[in-house]
Amino acid sequence: MPKLWERTIEGHRQAVHDAALAATGALVAERGLRAVSMSEVAQLTGIGRATLYKYFPDVETMLAAWHERQIRAHLDQLEAVVATDGSATERLSAVLREYARLSVERHGEELPTLLHRGAHVGKAQLELRELVRRLVADGTTAGNFRDDVPADELADYCLHAVTAARGLRSKAAVERLITVILAGLRQPSRASR
Repeated sequence: MPKLWERTIEGHRQAVHDAALAATGALVAERGLRAVSMSEVAQLTGIGRATLYKYFPDVETMLAAWHERQIRAHLDQLEAVVATDGSATERLSAVLREYARLSVERHGEELPTLLHRGAHVGKAQLELRELVRRLVADGTTAGNFRDDVPADELADYCLHAVTAARGLRSKAAVERLITVILAGLRQPSRASR
């Protein structure tokens, strides 16, 4: 049974909250979303069910909080890729590759049905779209990406195309997909315009 008491009440609350979400994630990874129960989370964290209910009124709320934390971590990973050195093309390629990897690491088809309805998902999608839009705009400014289509539209194109990675089974297939996406962004030659 882990010791969750901290020096302050707020620290204790945060430790209990974090432990519950960590246990939720462990159970999701081990058994899937539908197998998570308040009893198992309480047992895994070493706190009573009554205490757990003070933090989360039901398992759906706890799963949503865990999912929101996962999404934030994924966005932070993508922002870290954007912050690396390299051209806009290199950074966009890396972001799309990482986004494809994260998309493939899903927890079954139940994830979208159960968790992708919250406001946090819409907000995260807007953040992701803006991140990709900035990279596309940087690539357009550098003359690497086409300037005959608005950056917003090209960002949508990239993100929608990467969703195809969910059905791919190999890294090589994902790499081919990224290559095709980037080819679609290239500035067309003057003769083909």
